[in-house]
Amino acid sequence: MMGRMARSCLQSVLKLVNSVIGLAGMGMILYSLWMIRVWLKQIGSSDSNLPWFIITFLILGVFFCFVTCSGHIAAETVNGHCLSCYTVLVFLILILEAAVVADIFLNRSWEEDFPEDPTGKFDELKNFIKSNAEMCEWVSISVVAAQAISIFLAIVLRALGPDPGNYYDSDDDLVPARLPLLRNQSQHASYSIDPNLSQQGVSWNIKINDKANN
Repeated sequence: MMGRMARSCLQSVLKLVNSVIGLAGMGMILYSLWMIRVWLKQIGSSDSNLPWFIITFLILGVFFCFVTCSGHIAAETVNGHCLSCYTVLVFLILILEAAVVADIFLNRSWEEDFPEDPTGKFDELKNFIKSNAEMCEWVSISVVAAQAISIFLAIVLRALGPDPGNYYDSDDDLVPARLPLLRNQSQHASYSIDPNLSQQGVSWNIKINDKANN
Protein backbone atom coordinates (compact mmCIF):
# COMPACT_ATOMS: atom_id res chain seq x y z
CA MET A 1 0.00 0.00 0.00
CA MET A 2 2.78 2.44 0.89
CA GLY A 3 4.67 1.54 -2.25
CA ARG A 4 1.61 2.26 -4.36
CA MET A 5 1.11 5.64 -2.70
CA ALA A 6 4.77 6.57 -3.15
CA ARG A 7 4.65 5.54 -6.80
CA SER A 8 1.51 7.62 -7.35
CA CYS A 9 3.09 10.68 -5.70
CA LEU A 10 6.23 10.35 -7.82
CA GLN A 11 4.11 10.11 -10.96
CA SER A 12 2.21 13.28 -10.05
CA VAL A 13 5.38 15.21 -9.20
CA LEU A 14 7.05 14.10 -12.43
CA LYS A 15 4.06 15.29 -14.46
CA LEU A 16 4.07 18.62 -12.63
CA VAL A 17 7.81 19.21 -13.06
CA ASN A 18 7.64 18.01 -16.65
CA SER A 19 5.01 20.66 -17.35
CA VAL A 20 7.63 23.36 -16.73
CA ILE A 21 9.58 22.04 -19.72
CA GLY A 22 6.38 22.11 -21.76
CA LEU A 23 5.67 25.72 -20.78
CA ALA A 24 9.18 26.70 -21.86
CA GLY A 25 8.66 24.94 -25.19
CA MET A 26 5.31 26.63 -25.81
CA GLY A 27 6.86 30.01 -24.98
CA MET A 28 9.62 29.40 -27.53
CA ILE A 29 7.08 28.39 -30.17
CA LEU A 30 4.94 31.47 -29.58
CA TYR A 31 7.99 33.75 -29.69
CA SER A 32 9.22 32.15 -32.92
CA LEU A 33 5.77 32.51 -34.52
CA TRP A 34 5.72 36.17 -33.53
CA MET A 35 9.17 36.65 -35.07
CA ILE A 36 8.01 34.92 -38.27
CA ARG A 37 5.06 37.33 -38.46
CA VAL A 38 7.32 40.36 -37.99
CA TRP A 39 9.85 39.02 -40.50
CA LEU A 40 7.20 38.46 -43.17
CA LYS A 41 5.87 41.97 -42.62
CA GLN A 42 9.32 43.48 -43.03
CA ILE A 43 10.41 41.67 -46.18
CA GLY A 44 7.01 41.00 -47.75
CA SER A 45 7.21 38.28 -50.40
CA SER A 46 10.74 39.10 -51.63
CA ASP A 47 12.45 36.42 -49.52
CA SER A 48 10.77 33.32 -48.15
CA ASN A 49 13.85 31.93 -46.36
CA LEU A 50 13.57 32.28 -42.61
CA PRO A 51 16.67 33.29 -40.61
CA TRP A 52 18.49 30.67 -38.57
CA PHE A 53 17.56 32.29 -35.29
CA ILE A 54 13.82 31.91 -35.88
CA ILE A 55 14.13 28.35 -37.20
CA THR A 56 16.30 27.32 -34.24
CA PHE A 57 13.84 28.74 -31.73
CA LEU A 58 10.91 27.01 -33.43
CA ILE A 59 12.68 23.63 -33.59
CA LEU A 60 13.74 23.84 -29.96
CA GLY A 61 10.21 24.73 -28.87
CA VAL A 62 8.72 21.79 -30.76
CA PHE A 63 11.39 19.48 -29.32
CA PHE A 64 10.65 20.67 -25.78
CA CYS A 65 6.93 20.00 -26.27
CA PHE A 66 7.70 16.55 -27.70
CA VAL A 67 9.84 15.74 -24.66
CA THR A 68 7.02 16.93 -22.39
CA CYS A 69 4.49 14.65 -24.10
CA SER A 70 6.83 11.67 -23.86
CA GLY A 71 7.42 12.47 -20.19
CA HIS A 72 3.70 12.49 -19.42
CA ILE A 73 3.27 9.16 -21.20
CA ALA A 74 6.23 7.67 -19.35
CA ALA A 75 4.96 8.95 -15.99
CA GLU A 76 1.47 7.58 -16.61
CA THR A 77 2.51 4.12 -17.81
CA VAL A 78 5.68 3.75 -15.67
CA ASN A 79 7.13 1.82 -18.58
CA GLY A 80 10.85 1.18 -18.30
CA HIS A 81 11.60 1.84 -21.98
CA CYS A 82 9.59 5.08 -22.04
CA LEU A 83 11.27 6.34 -18.89
CA SER A 84 14.71 5.52 -20.29
CA CYS A 85 14.01 7.34 -23.56
CA TYR A 86 12.64 10.33 -21.65
CA THR A 87 15.73 10.43 -19.43
CA VAL A 88 18.04 10.39 -22.45
CA LEU A 89 16.12 13.20 -24.19
CA VAL A 90 16.16 15.47 -21.14
CA PHE A 91 19.85 14.70 -20.60
CA LEU A 92 20.59 15.73 -24.19
CA ILE A 93 18.80 19.03 -23.57
CA LEU A 94 20.90 19.62 -20.46
CA ILE A 95 24.10 18.90 -22.39
CA LEU A 96 23.07 21.34 -25.14
CA GLU A 97 22.25 24.06 -22.62
CA ALA A 98 25.52 23.48 -20.76
CA ALA A 99 27.47 23.73 -24.02
CA VAL A 100 25.81 27.03 -24.95
CA VAL A 101 26.36 28.52 -21.49
CA ALA A 102 29.98 27.37 -21.44
CA ASP A 103 30.60 28.92 -24.86
CA ILE A 104 29.07 32.23 -23.77
CA PHE A 105 31.02 32.50 -20.51
CA LEU A 106 34.33 31.07 -21.65
CA ASN A 107 34.50 32.48 -25.16
CA ARG A 108 34.59 36.27 -25.32
CA SER A 109 33.87 36.30 -29.06
CA TRP A 110 31.00 33.83 -28.79
CA GLU A 111 28.78 35.96 -31.01
CA GLU A 112 31.04 35.17 -33.95
CA ASP A 113 30.20 31.47 -33.56
CA PHE A 114 26.61 32.18 -34.61
CA PRO A 115 25.60 33.12 -38.16
CA GLU A 116 24.52 36.67 -38.91
CA ASP A 117 20.91 37.46 -38.05
CA PRO A 118 19.39 39.80 -40.67
CA THR A 119 16.22 40.28 -38.62
CA GLY A 120 17.97 41.97 -35.71
CA LYS A 121 15.81 39.98 -33.29
CA PHE A 122 18.84 38.22 -31.89
CA ASP A 123 20.25 41.57 -30.76
CA GLU A 124 16.88 42.51 -29.32
CA LEU A 125 16.80 39.27 -27.34
CA LYS A 126 20.30 39.93 -25.99
CA ASN A 127 19.31 43.45 -24.95
CA PHE A 128 16.16 42.15 -23.29
CA ILE A 129 18.15 39.56 -21.33
CA LYS A 130 20.67 42.19 -20.24
CA SER A 131 17.95 44.60 -19.11
CA ASN A 132 16.04 41.85 -17.27
CA ALA A 133 18.99 39.79 -16.14
CA GLU A 134 17.56 38.81 -12.76
CA MET A 135 14.22 37.61 -14.12
CA CYS A 136 15.87 35.69 -16.97
CA GLU A 137 18.29 34.13 -14.50
CA TRP A 138 15.47 32.82 -12.31
CA VAL A 139 13.58 31.50 -15.34
CA SER A 140 16.68 29.71 -16.60
CA ILE A 141 17.42 28.23 -13.18
CA SER A 142 13.79 27.04 -12.88
CA VAL A 143 13.88 25.30 -16.27
CA VAL A 144 17.25 23.64 -15.61
CA ALA A 145 16.16 22.57 -12.13
CA ALA A 146 12.95 21.11 -13.56
CA GLN A 147 14.95 19.13 -16.10
CA ALA A 148 17.34 17.79 -13.45
CA ILE A 149 14.47 16.83 -11.12
CA SER A 150 12.67 15.15 -14.03
CA ILE A 151 15.70 12.97 -14.71
CA PHE A 152 15.96 12.01 -11.04
CA LEU A 153 12.25 11.16 -10.74
CA ALA A 154 12.30 9.17 -13.97
CA ILE A 155 15.23 7.09 -12.68
CA VAL A 156 13.44 6.45 -9.36
CA LEU A 157 10.21 5.46 -11.10
CA ARG A 158 12.08 3.14 -13.42
CA ALA A 159 13.68 1.48 -10.40
CA LEU A 160 10.30 1.04 -8.69
CA GLY A 161 8.66 -0.31 -11.82
CA PRO A 162 4.92 -0.50 -12.56
CA ASP A 163 2.32 -1.37 -9.98
CA PRO A 164 2.27 -5.18 -9.73
CA GLY A 165 -1.41 -5.08 -8.84
CA ASN A 166 -2.35 -3.77 -12.28
CA TYR A 167 -0.22 -6.11 -14.40
CA TYR A 168 0.31 -9.84 -14.71
CA ASP A 169 3.50 -11.47 -15.93
CA SER A 170 1.58 -14.17 -17.80
CA ASP A 171 -1.85 -15.69 -18.20
CA ASP A 172 -0.92 -18.41 -15.70
CA ASP A 173 -1.36 -15.86 -12.89
CA LEU A 174 -5.07 -15.75 -13.66
CA VAL A 175 -5.62 -19.53 -13.45
CA PRO A 176 -5.72 -19.86 -9.62
CA ALA A 177 -8.38 -17.16 -9.47
CA ARG A 178 -10.52 -19.01 -11.99
CA LEU A 179 -10.17 -22.54 -10.63
CA PRO A 180 -12.44 -22.11 -7.56
CA LEU A 181 -15.20 -20.75 -9.78
CA LEU A 182 -14.91 -23.73 -12.11
CA ARG A 183 -14.89 -26.12 -9.17
CA ASN A 184 -17.97 -24.53 -7.65
CA GLN A 185 -19.75 -24.77 -10.96
CA SER A 186 -18.83 -28.44 -11.27
CA GLN A 187 -19.96 -29.16 -7.72
CA HIS A 188 -23.28 -27.37 -8.09
CA ALA A 189 -23.98 -28.76 -11.53
CA SER A 190 -27.24 -30.77 -11.65
CA TYR A 191 -27.83 -33.76 -13.85
CA SER A 192 -31.28 -34.72 -15.16
CA ILE A 193 -32.34 -38.08 -16.65
CA ASP A 194 -34.81 -38.24 -19.45
CA PRO A 195 -37.73 -40.43 -18.30
CA ASN A 196 -38.20 -41.79 -21.81
CA LEU A 197 -34.62 -43.06 -21.81
CA SER A 198 -35.13 -44.72 -18.41
CA GLN A 199 -38.32 -46.48 -19.58
CA GLN A 200 -36.55 -47.74 -22.70
CA GLY A 201 -33.74 -49.06 -20.54
CA VAL A 202 -36.20 -51.00 -18.35
CA SER A 203 -37.95 -52.54 -21.36
CA TRP A 204 -34.58 -53.61 -22.82
CA ASN A 205 -33.66 -55.29 -19.54
CA ILE A 206 -36.99 -57.22 -19.48
CA LYS A 207 -36.49 -58.47 -23.06
CA ILE A 208 -32.94 -59.61 -22.26
CA ASN A 209 -34.14 -61.50 -19.15
CA ASP A 210 -36.96 -63.24 -21.11
CA LYS A 211 -34.54 -64.44 -23.76
CA ALA A 212 -32.18 -65.73 -21.09
CA ASN A 213 -35.00 -67.74 -19.40
CA ASN A 214 -36.08 -69.25 -22.71
